[in-house]
Amino acid sequence: MNTTIDFEPENLRVDENILAEILRAADTVGKLYGAENSELSITLTNDENIHALNKKYRGIDRPTDVLSFAFRESDEPEIIGETVDVLGDIIISVERAQMQAEEFGHSFLREIIFLEVHGLLHLLGYDHIEDADRAEMEAEQKFIMAELKIGRD
Repeated sequence: MNTTIDFEPENLRVDENILAEILRAADTVGKLYGAENSELSITLTNDENIHALNKKYRGIDRPTDVLSFAFRESDEPEIIGETVDVLGDIIISVERAQMQAEEFGHSFLREIIFLEVHGLLHLLGYDHIEDADRAEMEAEQKFIMAELKIGRD
């Protein structure tokens, strides 16, 4: 997958090993779901910026951990065999990921990759509004995290 990683604010930094794992996760999901030739944008941000985006685009006046903006909307969760040029954008709050990693008792790496995988599944058409959809998405998340060999520490 052709993945770009941006930072907002620009002075926000994340360890190079984490960035390499973010790229590996995107490539793995691309291969697993037939989207290896797709383009993906990931923005790593802080709570202030994701709060503003969450309020503007979802009408929710608080920070969140991850937002996904699909370039193409689809009723079908699978894109296997289709050619997709641009999947969309994922925005991840590094601050929220760090807090949640501490809260859940696992590594920052595990949390940031989990949020990326969650966002990628949304871009691929998965959702978790209905219980059956939630169960399916959770199973896919577990499958991908196992493929990446990133578990709870």
